[in-house]
Amino acid sequence: MKAIGFFGGTFAPIHNGHLRLAIELKEALGLDVVHVTPSARPPHRAHPGISAERRLDWVRLAVGDEPGLFVDDRELRRATQGLLSYTCDSLADLKREQPESRLFLLLGDDAANQLPSWHRWRELFELAHVVVVERPGQRSEPGAELADFLRGRKVDAARALHESPHGLWLSITVPPLAISSTRIRSLLQAGRSVRGLVPEPVIRSLTPEDVRALTIEEAAIHD
Repeated sequence: MKAIGFFGGTFAPIHNGHLRLAIELKEALGLDVVHVTPSARPPHRAHPGISAERRLDWVRLAVGDEPGLFVDDRELRRATQGLLSYTCDSLADLKREQPESRLFLLLGDDAANQLPSWHRWRELFELAHVVVVERPGQRSEPGAELADFLRGRKVDAARALHESPHGLWLSITVPPLAISSTRIRSLLQAGRSVRGLVPEPVIRSLTPEDVRALTIEEAAIHD
């Protein structure tokens, strides 16, 4: 049975931390492939200042021919119909396409702790396992509603996820790579280099308009 990771984000811009995390999780969880999925119209934050099409271009450049990573544009295709990027819809689409697969929703701990605010969040567990990446030395603390829902769903090994079709929660740590989109936008705003933080093909593709849009986005976030 094929094991598919679903790794979504705005990726404004995608950076080496994103790529390394996707690779680490693929290997640690024994996944066949990780779908790197740009969000077109994220419902939980302001619309990114960079177009979804441009962010998808960057994801394609960054992923390149890396084995086991797949650039998934389904949320951009859905946006052409005026629809928001709801994760439950994306997972349902993927399950319809590959009904014999096991799906693994890959989340950072901040996103995971906000899960009860997500659209139809309980349905996520009917479609996939949820894998939460915790910061080293820091345990995730879900709120009361989520903690109550997770009783009997938590496991402590990836093996258990492969033995059940969906519905389980695994917290995992991976070697940290301290890179953030916020820092990258701040460096660009200051006119400094982002080499080593952002994949070279993405750096080479950046236009003055891209840099201007990214720095405007960073300023808006901190207003």
